[in-house]
Amino acid sequence: MKLPPNAALHDHSPTPVSFREAVFEGLRKSQKTLPCQFFYDARGSELFEQICALPEYYPTRTELGILESIGPELGERVGAGVRLIEFGCGSSRKVVAVLQEMDVSTYVPVDISHSALQGLIRDVTKRFDDLEVQAVCADFTREFDVPGDDDARTVGFYPGSTIGNFSPSAAEEFLGGLRPLLGPGGMIIVGVDLVKPTDVIEDAYNDSAGVTAAFNRNLLERINRELDGTFRPEQFEHLAFFNRDEGRIEMHLVSRRAQSVEIDGEIFNFSEGETIHTENSHKYSLEGFKALARRAGFEALEAWTDARDLFSVHLLRVCS
Repeated sequence: MKLPPNAALHDHSPTPVSFREAVFEGLRKSQKTLPCQFFYDARGSELFEQICALPEYYPTRTELGILESIGPELGERVGAGVRLIEFGCGSSRKVVAVLQEMDVSTYVPVDISHSALQGLIRDVTKRFDDLEVQAVCADFTREFDVPGDDDARTVGFYPGSTIGNFSPSAAEEFLGGLRPLLGPGGMIIVGVDLVKPTDVIEDAYNDSAGVTAAFNRNLLERINRELDGTFRPEQFEHLAFFNRDEGRIEMHLVSRRAQSVEIDGEIFNFSEGETIHTENSHKYSLEGFKALARRAGFEALEAWTDARDLFSVHLLRVCS
């Protein structure tokens, strides 16, 4: 792809986690697991786009609505001429809502996927032909060099409640690790899903059309496609429930019967009712997330919610 004159792509050649190694490591555990990062192959990404449009799945449209409504206030709070770093680019919809209202001198999307960055560059530069885009192909959970004006105030952008996929202690560690990158007075905008009635949360992960179930089972189909596995996905039931003690949605695949699966010559046995744990998505109260941010070394400047208090967007500033 030929890049437009106002864009550059800095490839740090990140080493992705091996799908094969992660599958074998996870399925050898007493509580079998598969990492949620592997949901998003081509088919998984397609299914997730369908999930985002489902009536039961509130997070995407609710967060986007918040960002669109607070745009002018957010732009005023962060100030002029900022360098905006987005961690994990995904769709351009949410960052466009921010870029329309904030005075951004340089936009730095960071993602481990080279192709995802190319798509984002194409979308953003079509909309903002005078915006400098300095994309970085890197693992944003590890240290990387940030292009752009080091003297500009740096603002991070981490939407989608992706912070919820970390355990609270890991989320605190992740945020704390961003402080040197953001610098003194730097800020970050974080999307955070809120604790709410259990039925609302569980319905979002158990849609009536069965799209989330297909998304979950696609992990097994991906193993079959890429690792010559012998999973029969129809023999695994999708299970998603809110674990209130842990404050999180858990997604599992439940073996409907005793069965064996072969992957690259290794046999994995499943008893009836045994599960593969595929994802956690932690939910927070407003005060609970603010407390986590303070422990990570941030001052909680503002938190915005929707009318139903389903979702929240937080503006944090690095403590001096």
